[in-house]
Amino acid sequence: MTQLEHAKNNTISPEMLSVAEREPLSAEEIRRDVAAGRTVILKSALHDCGPVGIGKDLKIKINANIGTSGYNNDPALELAKLAASIQYGADTVMDLSTGGDIREMRTTILRESRIPVGTVPVYEAIVRCPDVAALTADDFLDSIRIHIRDGVDFITVHCGVTRKCVPLLESRIMGVVSRGGSFLIKWMLHHNRENPLYTRYDEILDMAKEHDVCLSLGDGLRPGCLADATDAAQIEELKTLGELAARARDRGVQVMIEGPGHVPLHMIKENIDLQKKYCDGAPFYVLGPLVTDCSPGYDHLTGAIGGALAAYYGADFLCYLTPTEHLGLPDIQDVIDGVVASKIAAHAADIARGIPGARDRDDAMSRARSNLDWEGMYRVAMNPERARAVRKATGAEGEEVCTMCGDFCSAKINRECRERYRT
Repeated sequence: MTQLEHAKNNTISPEMLSVAEREPLSAEEIRRDVAAGRTVILKSALHDCGPVGIGKDLKIKINANIGTSGYNNDPALELAKLAASIQYGADTVMDLSTGGDIREMRTTILRESRIPVGTVPVYEAIVRCPDVAALTADDFLDSIRIHIRDGVDFITVHCGVTRKCVPLLESRIMGVVSRGGSFLIKWMLHHNRENPLYTRYDEILDMAKEHDVCLSLGDGLRPGCLADATDAAQIEELKTLGELAARARDRGVQVMIEGPGHVPLHMIKENIDLQKKYCDGAPFYVLGPLVTDCSPGYDHLTGAIGGALAAYYGADFLCYLTPTEHLGLPDIQDVIDGVVASKIAAHAADIARGIPGARDRDDAMSRARSNLDWEGMYRVAMNPERARAVRKATGAEGEEVCTMCGDFCSAKINRECRERYRT
């Protein structure tokens, strides 16, 4: 049985109990929300990993993307990125490999990862047969079957990209920026047929249900720039995703919805509200969103700004961005910077949402700062290694105060005043 079927049968599964140990809700509350389709638990029956809950009233989770490309194909490097992602707090990873032996890369990551792993199966179909004329509907379905049988915990499937959306793209600046979405549009136009991931959706549900793989219904028409945000094509696809999500839940398959993309700050709440409305409260997985288009090299910060606001308004799952977004494949430091930026966004949202215990880490930092306890500060820092390295580089590592204020340090003065008060 899937987690959704357990929940609908009023059964608390071991996975629900495990999730409840790390969340502000009880196992029964989690079961209730899984049954309603407002929470998903990521864990394939085939993957040896810890289950992760995503959804209503849970802590905000973050995902880190890793994987090879045709220009950079080093499996050892991707495994190092996996380790770094886990070390700095990613809740899940997605293997988006498109270069080298991508199945070997995927199975290796699954073997090494104790956190849930997601993939985009359509990439494998495209890599195996890049000629759109030769690629068949069966090829798309076969790639999904292979990924599920390999043990992935969730898959992005662009089932909502339909032919009726195509005319709505004409006024866009960036067109279709999703790799999977753009190739499916090309396939539909070439073959003059509907998206096979849409027409054969019931087959996909059967495959996902077999091993309790969560469907992440991909936003193939997500906006790739602020000018395209919340346009007719995006909303048309979102409505279709809501219908597909309902069909998945009826079949006992867990489902979440992927969202934009590039969205200006003042449209973020509207986007969250529309998703929750059309998709009946299904967990929302957002990329960023990026709140400006002119920050290459800093898009991990642009995405974190949008991610914090999106999570506060109701998004449940943040996909990180790295400094190399729009520029190239990230290296290990880029992955670390992306994970930490998204963790900051998620943590800030958890505090604002009133998640019990969310501020404990901040209060511990404040107490350490008030006492000039540098080791205490490092222990609760998001990136202790960087904090320590920055202070060391100032040349004042052995000093009580930092090089910003020196003897005029307010924390030092406050401490002296406290000591005087006590006497």
